[in-house]
Amino acid sequence: MEWPEGSKVEIIEGIVTVQPRSANHHCLIASRIQRRLYSVIPEDWGLFQRLPLAVPERAGMLLPDIVVIPQRECLKTGVHVPAALAELVVEITATSDARHDRVTKPAAYATAGIPLYLLVDRWAPGGPTVTLYGEPKGDVYRVLRGVKFGDPVELPEPFGLTIDTGEFPAAR
Repeated sequence: MEWPEGSKVEIIEGIVTVQPRSANHHCLIASRIQRRLYSVIPEDWGLFQRLPLAVPERAGMLLPDIVVIPQRECLKTGVHVPAALAELVVEITATSDARHDRVTKPAAYATAGIPLYLLVDRWAPGGPTVTLYGEPKGDVYRVLRGVKFGDPVELPEPFGLTIDTGEFPAAR
């Protein structure tokens, strides 16, 4: 199928969604998180932006902003990767898809059994926040940590990493 160049196309609960290209603030946050993660992931793991993850149980083909996954798993699959193979997914909200990042995608990622989901929500109603979810059961995660922009957020092992959210640009 064809879609506008530079757009993000996902299948969320069986519905094709098209999002515009990410804003520069969004890309900057992704870059900063990615830089921190590279320093702690094992050599045989990959860190990818918008790697297609299949979640057949939720009729989904999702493109997380960042996904950490063993590289050997990517080589086995071809076009998409089963979401269950991911160790961490990161979503950074945009005004156009915040609901999916807050509700629909965590349910899909939890269903797939992805151990950690990091939501960077520049558009949260109470102000910009970062929430780390873990311990998936069914289609629900438990909130492990929640911080406002400016406070550090700690990722547990196998990452063992503290991310300084003070370097994230807030929403305008």
